Amino acid sequence: MTKRLMMRVMDGETVFPPPLWMMRQAGRYLPEYRETRAKAGSFLDLCYSPEFATEVTLQPIRRFGFDAAILFSDILVIPDALNRDVRFVQGEGPRMRPITPDEIAGLDPTGVEAHLAPVFETVERLRGSLPDETTLIGFCGAPWTVATYMIAGHGTPDQAPARLFAYRHPEAMEKLLTLLADVSAAYLIRQLRAGADCVQIFDSWAGVLDEASFRAHVIAPTRMIVERVREAVPGARIIGFAKGAAGMLSSYRAETGVDAIGLDWSVSLAQAAELQRHGPVQGNLDPLRLIAGGKALDEGVHRILEALGSGPLIFNLGHGITPDAPIAHVEQLVRRVRKDSTSPS
Repeated sequence: MTKRLMMRVMDGETVFPPPLWMMRQAGRYLPEYRETRAKAGSFLDLCYSPEFATEVTLQPIRRFGFDAAILFSDILVIPDALNRDVRFVQGEGPRMRPITPDEIAGLDPTGVEAHLAPVFETVERLRGSLPDETTLIGFCGAPWTVATYMIAGHGTPDQAPARLFAYRHPEAMEKLLTLLADVSAAYLIRQLRAGADCVQIFDSWAGVLDEASFRAHVIAPTRMIVERVREAVPGARIIGFAKGAAGMLSSYRAETGVDAIGLDWSVSLAQAAELQRHGPVQGNLDPLRLIAGGKALDEGVHRILEALGSGPLIFNLGHGITPDAPIAHVEQLVRRVRKDSTSPS
């Protein structure tokens, strides 16, 4: 079988027009997603139903023909599997009981893989249902980002609770991040063995840390995951997405060993081009350009293709698509990337 387009780029090849997918491409902006979500019950019920999770993963592939599908799940299935009472409150987002330093030693990972068995079944179903040319991406939340929710019990704007926790209880934080790295690596290994072509590590809150904390809480546990995954699955391809960490991305790639770097929209195209000299990059259209549509969308796409189209690029948003993104604008994006592009000089 011919190597899938996105995987060619993950191996360092330049393909133009570049392969295209969008973070959160299965979501509330799609009417078919909203219909399936209503049938599933709670959000976690949707994540843990192989039937429904497979369906919503396939929906954007059917509608837009993206080059990759990403497993529909959530980064917080890991703390849920660790019995942290995860729930999603309408209009408020995720909630769980905040963990204390003394509770970390009592976290029991022995039942995690059994708890997540429906996710692995979803991956198997997807590999059998997707078009042969479509890359299947698995994922996990990075230990730091998952820890921020476990410590605060919910999302906060600057993750001050987790940052203070790390300063006041450094040994407890290290134990928590190490445990999460171990569990997350095992989770990604199972996804790859179930049929995922590559995996992405989402570190959505990496950008709130100072340099020393970034090295300790982002780079070190991510490196642990990458090393463990590659030991179990030699040659595994891994994307690292450390949102907001522009100044640290060169160190992040070099020290974690990820194959490709996900870029948020605040990363300059000049810096993106420099990063691309050392391997594939992914991104980095501002999701608000997708909402705006028209000239703003066309110009954003053009600039990225012009700056990065001559190297290994996976076209994506700089963060997840939002529920208010018009479907017509997604269609415009796909046309612009695939059909309206001219080959870079």
